[in-house]
Amino acid sequence: MRTLVASMLLLAPALIAADLGGTWMQEMAGRGGSQPRKTYYYFKVQGNTFTGSMVSTSDRREVTNGKIEGDTITFESKGPFQDAPQQMRGTLNGEELTIMGAGRGRGPGAPPAGMAGRGPGAPGAAAGRGPGGRGFTPPVFHKISAENKIPADLLPSHKPLPPITSALPPNGLAKTPPMGWNSWNKFRAEVSDKNVREMADAIVSSGMRDAGYIYVNIDDTWEAGRDANGNIQTNEKFPDMKALADYVHSKGLKLGIYSGPGPLTCAGYIASYGHEDQDAKTYAAWGIDYLKYDWCSASGVYTREEHAPAYMLMGKALRASGRPIVYSLCQYGMLDVGEWGAKVGGNLWRTTGDIRDSWDSMSHIGFDLQPGREKFAGPGHWNDPDMLEIGNGGMTDTEYRTHMSLWSILAAPLLAGNDIRSMSDSIKEILLNKEVIAVDQDKKGVQGTRVRKDGDLEVWKKPLEKGVAVGLFNRGAETARMSVKWSEVGVTKKNPKVRDLWAHQDLKAGGEYTVEVPSHGVVMLKVE
Repeated sequence: MRTLVASMLLLAPALIAADLGGTWMQEMAGRGGSQPRKTYYYFKVQGNTFTGSMVSTSDRREVTNGKIEGDTITFESKGPFQDAPQQMRGTLNGEELTIMGAGRGRGPGAPPAGMAGRGPGAPGAAAGRGPGGRGFTPPVFHKISAENKIPADLLPSHKPLPPITSALPPNGLAKTPPMGWNSWNKFRAEVSDKNVREMADAIVSSGMRDAGYIYVNIDDTWEAGRDANGNIQTNEKFPDMKALADYVHSKGLKLGIYSGPGPLTCAGYIASYGHEDQDAKTYAAWGIDYLKYDWCSASGVYTREEHAPAYMLMGKALRASGRPIVYSLCQYGMLDVGEWGAKVGGNLWRTTGDIRDSWDSMSHIGFDLQPGREKFAGPGHWNDPDMLEIGNGGMTDTEYRTHMSLWSILAAPLLAGNDIRSMSDSIKEILLNKEVIAVDQDKKGVQGTRVRKDGDLEVWKKPLEKGVAVGLFNRGAETARMSVKWSEVGVTKKNPKVRDLWAHQDLKAGGEYTVEVPSHGVVMLKVE
């Protein structure tokens, strides 16, 4: 009996290995008028190891370092735009194979690491955007063939895009970093005409409009399919986009919208692949003022060499639309976007994956991943470390003041993502600090830089039209005493004027300044 059991245990991996080889398919219902989304895995097994590939309607990746242990498989998955492979795991149960990202709850249909907020800057997956977000159920694949055969019609095709040979001229927009509000952090898929109108009203009544927050941006999930002529349609949540734009404009605000260069958006709705000119004309007819253009499924149809040219397609389309539209590239800082973002017509471009409402995420993105990018920022073209999380509840007011201060020193777009209708007085005070906003909106258009780093203590500066903004940041767990010499930040006056931008008071200081800075806090100064 023992011999029989031992033999069965020895045979089990081999049986699993034999069962794994071949083609597996998983299908999800389409959204917003898109076709059903199919994902295929192709496994070639040798002993207890395997290789293969993954191809879907929105992505493609190579499978390497596959290992089989009983009914569990592990492997690495790497797409053409990823710098490092993603660790994956699966469980085989008869004719069903469940696959997900190891330790992340991410599925193979989701954008790979480096995209859709799961990027090189975000220490964790972004919540809730399509497959791979919070509440994600791992997809189940079913074996459809013992062979490895890729469906010829799975991915759309196009003529290869030529490389960029000349830059689009500036569109004259975003002379200072854009300010406004975006729907994703608060509403996600629940965004609608009604709550966008309510948010526009609140932006006005709260004083945010007068402080500079003028863009009201609709993120993903507004899309339906296309009509018989290929024109993009809105779904039932947005019965009349032109009427909504007119309402927002009547409030002295501007309306933004969302799409992407691939066949599908991050949440699986219709995107602009093959319809760039058509969509740009539609946006112009609706009265759209701002476009966020998110990469996601474009990995499935474009090569690395076509990445920038794919963004150029929409850049040209927006210029030809006849309406001034701010162009926001959302491609997570891949492929040195700062080198070409402005050339393809971009007014701003994301530098990292999606931010999360946590100190670790915000501080890592802001402090660690922005230095060195300052050379790409200036009037009309800005680095974008992602939206503000201020007021969403995951950080303290002290940490939110640091968030606001750092983004302003970085000359970053200030796009709030909280519920403006019900924000507390303390959050309102942070978002409406006009002295700090003035640093972000300074017309000189210089992105700030780190002057000194002493462990958890960092000194930053941002040259202004008049004077310099200085941030004393304490990333440590305890209150710390910090000092800065004015000579460190380029101030040569012996007794310069010094203003504390959070205390709203003038200070007396000689050639340097010393102050207690709270844990995760900031003291922000203007010196001239």
